[in-house]
Amino acid sequence: MSPRSASVNEELRRRSRERLLQAAIELVGERGYEATTLGDIADRAGSARGLVSYYFPGKRQLLQSAVHRVMHRTLEEALEREPRTDDGRERMARAVDAILGLTVHHPVLMRQHMAGMLHAEGFVQCPEQQRLAQLLRDTVTRHGSANTETDYPMLRALLMGAVYAALIPGAPMPLPVLRAELFERYGLDWGMGTPPPPEGPDGRHDTGLSRFFATESRHSEATGLPNQPGPA
Repeated sequence: MSPRSASVNEELRRRSRERLLQAAIELVGERGYEATTLGDIADRAGSARGLVSYYFPGKRQLLQSAVHRVMHRTLEEALEREPRTDDGRERMARAVDAILGLTVHHPVLMRQHMAGMLHAEGFVQCPEQQRLAQLLRDTVTRHGSANTETDYPMLRALLMGAVYAALIPGAPMPLPVLRAELFERYGLDWGMGTPPPPEGPDGRHDTGLSRFFATESRHSEATGLPNQPGPA
């Protein structure tokens, strides 16, 4: 049997990492952070335990990368949904609503994410976080910023602060209040973005996250790899 090509090995590594990210999201969402072990994540992903350490320094870094992926793809979907628009104010409204919406639809993950960033390991600037940053920077620029290098960190800080305020156990701030504050700051009309319904969050929201993790082969015909995920 001939050795696998470099492209096949790269594809296998990509799929292994994707499965670990997805498994971390699923298990922490089901059990919570403390009750989820790296062994559990490896088992759910169908991967060897050593692969977790190969891709990620530890559990907190793995979870941060996984949540950053969810945030990045949620924001991307919101910005590109139909009808598409290049209007900077509408795109800013969609960005605010996308991030705030995660506190409603995935509170356990977002609460653990915020808590993790306060630990000694701090903020993880992983590939997933960098993609999220690119989208937010572009949003700030299209909104009309004259200094993206200053305005992007401020938007990030305001969104993180709003997420934290919405998730404080026992004393959460109402999402419409937080939304109104951010909309006023950025000069946005209430009807922009995805306004929350008067009776509360829309129960029809798709809370499934598997679509955010590309565990199938992107080059199955070229590499001869099956589309179904498997151990690697």
